[in-house]
Order: sequence, then C-alpha cells, then structure tokens
Amino acid sequence: MKLLLDIQDNKADALMKVLKDLRYVKTQMLSPAKAQFLTELKEAVTELNLVKAGKKKARNAEDFLHEL
Repeated sequence: MKLLLDIQDNKADALMKVLKDLRYVKTQMLSPAKAQFLTELKEAVTELNLVKAGKKKARNAEDFLHEL
C-alpha cells in the first residue's frame, strides 16, 4: 500500500525518524514540484468526477484552448 501524507514542516522530522525505524516501511521524500503536481492532479480528478456525476458543468474545449 502506498500513502501520501501532508505533514507540517516542524513535525516532519520526528515522524520520518519513527517511520525509518520500522523495517516494513520505506520512505521517499517528494520534491516541492512533484508534490504540487500530485496535488493538482488530485484536484483535476476530483473535478472530473464531479462533471461525470453531473454536479459540475464542463466547459467547452474551444474556450479552454483560447484561454491557453
């Protein structure tokens, strides 16, 4: 199982020490850019699911391309 945790900076060191002491847990730090990408990807998937459920209206692809 993989987990992504969002931890306050001042608490991260203590938690990382605990996790590293557990033989069955592997840890990997994410770069700020990768963390931001994952956050934005999660938001995009959530928005897409809302559109599919009919709770949010999708915008026209042509309007989207003009915005770029």
